[in-house]
Amino acid sequence: MKEVVEGSHAVSEAVRLARVQVMSAYPITPQTHIVEALSEYCSDGRMNGRFICVESEHSAMAAVIGAASGGVRTFTASSSHGLALMHELLHWSSAARLPIVMAEVNRALGPGWNIWMDQTDSLAQRDTGWIQLYVEDGQEALDTTLLAFRLAEAASLPVMVVLDAFFLSHTYEPVDIPDQEAVDRFLPPYRPRVQLDTRDPFALSQMAPPGCYMEMRHDIQAGMRRVPDLHAAAEDAFSDIFGRRYGILDAYRCEDAEIILAMAGTAVSTSREVVDELRSRGEKAGLLKIRMFRPFPTELLRRLAGGAKKIAVIDRNFCFGVGGIFAQEIRAALYNAGARPEVHSFVTGMGGRDVTPEIIQEIYGLAKAADRPEPESVWVGLDPATCPVCKTA
Repeated sequence: MKEVVEGSHAVSEAVRLARVQVMSAYPITPQTHIVEALSEYCSDGRMNGRFICVESEHSAMAAVIGAASGGVRTFTASSSHGLALMHELLHWSSAARLPIVMAEVNRALGPGWNIWMDQTDSLAQRDTGWIQLYVEDGQEALDTTLLAFRLAEAASLPVMVVLDAFFLSHTYEPVDIPDQEAVDRFLPPYRPRVQLDTRDPFALSQMAPPGCYMEMRHDIQAGMRRVPDLHAAAEDAFSDIFGRRYGILDAYRCEDAEIILAMAGTAVSTSREVVDELRSRGEKAGLLKIRMFRPFPTELLRRLAGGAKKIAVIDRNFCFGVGGIFAQEIRAALYNAGARPEVHSFVTGMGGRDVTPEIIQEIYGLAKAADRPEPESVWVGLDPATCPVCKTA
């Protein structure tokens, strides 16, 4: 059934259809609409689940860790400083191999205080052991949330579904909302491998001495290595039922591309139009949509983009002292690939600033004209005239 829904509510509908049993979250703009809807579903009977109200995001993650340890399907959501407050327990949940699903609505970190789009909050959690999936539109947000539950439960690892603040979270568009029977075929009831049970007492997450701690971490990495294959199997099942699939990287017009634009999130939609325009002028342009960031799809990246001359990475994030984060990862993935394209790093669109077709074309032109990549990320779209801080600096 097609409905015009907000991006946040596309996630809420997926959580309802997944028959999640325990949800906990603390409201923070711009993810609040997701959990507001879920609390209503629990209150009016549309969901047979428990919504736990808590006093902080740290407590929200603690609540779903407890529920997941008890063997039930769980969900939470956060953004920005709320996600940062969860940081300790993000490590805890992945190391405990708990299949928690979280919607993370990208929002800038302060100060200055900003509620708009910026990917740094989720990317700052890249070492916590969570699978990270970035989505482009409302349909992908719904579908990926459903996929995330199946993937998390197959891998015994938590999954973060990441969507842009406002450009997606608060934008309405037509979304195909599947019926419950179809979702039940794709996502059967959760069967935990391990769960707390008073009839069969045992310890979870106890002290790990030097003789086993390293092996436990190696086992998490082994689980991460299985994720691309598990994701492919889940998408095969999803495609058989719903007729849609996304992959972990999506290459658009890359077969003969000399310069490939690479990015994640809603800016992909604009960049796809720019690539078509560039192609109409005879440019050999392509586009690589990054959907899975953790684990990073190194081998697939090499296959899809290895034949290009240059990759222009558009980052809406920044690692201070280093540069754009996606560019770092792509450069590292290609380093031992033999013949490889140059990686040109560009930063734009932070704090909710628009990534316009003109900016994307400017980035393409800068990459094309460059003899070699700049040693630091190139910032595009800065406008000191509009910034009161810059005026007084």
